[in-house]
Amino acid sequence: MKALVTGVGGQDGSYLAELLLERGYEVVGIVPRADAHYAHLAGGVELLHVDLLDQGALARVLREHAPHEVYNLASPSFVPASWEEPVLTAEFAAVGVTALLEAVRTVDAATRVYQASSSEIFGEPSDVPQTEDTPLHPVTPYGVAKAYGHFIVGSYRRRYGLHASCGILYNHESPRRPADFLPSKVAHAAAAISLGIEHELAVGDLRAQRDWGYARDYVEAMWRMLQEDEPGDYVIATGELHTVEDIVALAFAHVGLDWRAHVRVDESLLRGAAELHHLVGDATKARARLGWSPTVDFDGLVRLLVDAAVERLTSS
Repeated sequence: MKALVTGVGGQDGSYLAELLLERGYEVVGIVPRADAHYAHLAGGVELLHVDLLDQGALARVLREHAPHEVYNLASPSFVPASWEEPVLTAEFAAVGVTALLEAVRTVDAATRVYQASSSEIFGEPSDVPQTEDTPLHPVTPYGVAKAYGHFIVGSYRRRYGLHASCGILYNHESPRRPADFLPSKVAHAAAAISLGIEHELAVGDLRAQRDWGYARDYVEAMWRMLQEDEPGDYVIATGELHTVEDIVALAFAHVGLDWRAHVRVDESLLRGAAELHHLVGDATKARARLGWSPTVDFDGLVRLLVDAAVERLTSS
């Protein structure tokens, strides 16, 4: 088996590449820069630099490498930044998906495709928790672009019979996440403060809630979708809501500190009304059809992030 993974240099792409290599795949990965160094990528991944908006270039890659499966993970992933670069976000998360689907359709329509969708497509959801049938109501440029990608996959699936599936992934974290993402930011701060390197952590809304899972678990779900006889869309989530305060309290307790002595609320970090939502997923379909369920719970995830941060800081 051979797989093509766009965005292979990111958190999900690197974990997915490892999973595929362990299962005997040949893996070809597309990265944004040919000269960049991806130290966290497992050996054995052939790296390509391809313009993901260029349908012709994508078609050439498909013809040359003939992958059985394509995993499209390439798009900006930090939601707040989509307000700063809405056009770029739309190009990669919407236009790029269409270019890839067209390339697959014209080169080999039997190729199986995974599209990374997102819980942000629900925005201000009408249902809590959300399922695959919850109406889409995105409120951020990222969510809107991802909603387009979600819809266009369904359109190609119906019109051309492509085996194309969308994973509606909720927040998922790992030590490979940049510190821009709140769980990694909190884990780093707890570790650094415990080691005397830093003294304070500034956060926004301590009451903000999310459904947080572990990235390694979520890439397993991606692979399982493409092993199914029929394509489909799947919510991938833990089904549990936790607050920012929950993460902060657990992270600091794990290193023996009382978070209240080190954390302050900075109102400039509040995201505003356009990003207030109650996103928690119901992964019943994934559990029933894919046999998927999370292996790392919330407490375990926070401890894992803090331990990794401590190791990084003490070994550097």
